[in-house]
Amino acid sequence: MKIHEYQGKEILRKFGVTVPRGIPCMSVDEAVKAAEELGGPVWVVKAQIHAGGRGKGGGVKVAKSLEQVKEYAEQIMGMQLITHQTGPEGQKVRRLLIEEGADIKKELYVSMVTDRVTQKVVLMASSEGGMDIEEVAHSNPEKIHSIAIDPSVGLTDAEADDISTKIGIPAESLAEARQNLKGLYQAYWDTDSSLAEINPLILTGNGKVIALDAKFNFDANALFRQPEILAYRDLDEEDPAEVEASKFDLAYISLDGNIGCLVNGAGLAMATMDTIKLFGGEPANFLDVGGGATAEKVTEAFKIMLKNPGLKAILVNIFGGIMRCDVIAEGVITASKAVSLKVPLVVRMKGTNEDLGKKMLADSGLPIIAADTMEDAAKAVVAAAAGNA
Repeated sequence: MKIHEYQGKEILRKFGVTVPRGIPCMSVDEAVKAAEELGGPVWVVKAQIHAGGRGKGGGVKVAKSLEQVKEYAEQIMGMQLITHQTGPEGQKVRRLLIEEGADIKKELYVSMVTDRVTQKVVLMASSEGGMDIEEVAHSNPEKIHSIAIDPSVGLTDAEADDISTKIGIPAESLAEARQNLKGLYQAYWDTDSSLAEINPLILTGNGKVIALDAKFNFDANALFRQPEILAYRDLDEEDPAEVEASKFDLAYISLDGNIGCLVNGAGLAMATMDTIKLFGGEPANFLDVGGGATAEKVTEAFKIMLKNPGLKAILVNIFGGIMRCDVIAEGVITASKAVSLKVPLVVRMKGTNEDLGKKMLADSGLPIIAADTMEDAAKAVVAAAAGNA
């Protein structure tokens, strides 16, 4: 789960990280009032979407008068902001953050991520923060410093000072940098984050260290114990199909292809998508109905897939272990009739009650293409999608 920048800064503030004063806004009028309330000669008008690269996309503007605040707020609010992370369709801006200006002397980069190899939280930092950090990582990897943090100890003062020095923070600012880095680590740890990033972390003209941006991703499997984090969820920023799928406990992710996939088990779902691509097709989604799928869940899964206007065919690939093939067959038949299925449907079943499931499909009278192996199923659905194009 992702959250907005202003929400990330609320979290950082709770853990002692220094952030600028700012006010989130839902309208242009609120933006102007926020600037008046903050006071000062300079304000930053920031689009709030769940994507990076907002500055390059025109979603961040520096205003030097209240008139400019209004002008920029009118430009940004409601715009379809396109960045390297939104894709060509962009993301509509529904929220703004009005923030006090900052005296930026140097832009740095810091983040906390989980390293699955060492099974530790890793602090990554660079002296080259800002909008081009991806290019720095690609072209000058030696400028990226990292340290694996012992979870039984946490980030130590010595570790924080060492990495701060490596990215160019002067001695007189080390104490403040240490406080911010330790606060970032604790925020990451206590909120079950999968990413906590400050880009840029700035050094001001008078030596202050401030988090000028904040990006958090959270482990969705841990949200049950993070009600305060879950309250930050903004459904407007999420794929409507994925939101709908979550209501029925379906693991669904939209993709760019035209072949719908309905599979039980995440590993089999990944293998199914790989096999489709192997034979020249493109999956339209990842969809794991889980081990306890019911006819109702399968019907809802079909409905969600069919909302994709580019869908040309569907592949149902089931291994009947915990899940019985006859239950899936019942769901497929019910769903096909309920949604008046118009696209070709390929079904492969193996495992518990396989013969019964296949007989139910054969006796249904529906134009289902049966397949016995993964290869047969993938070839058949790719051909069906091409013929339906």
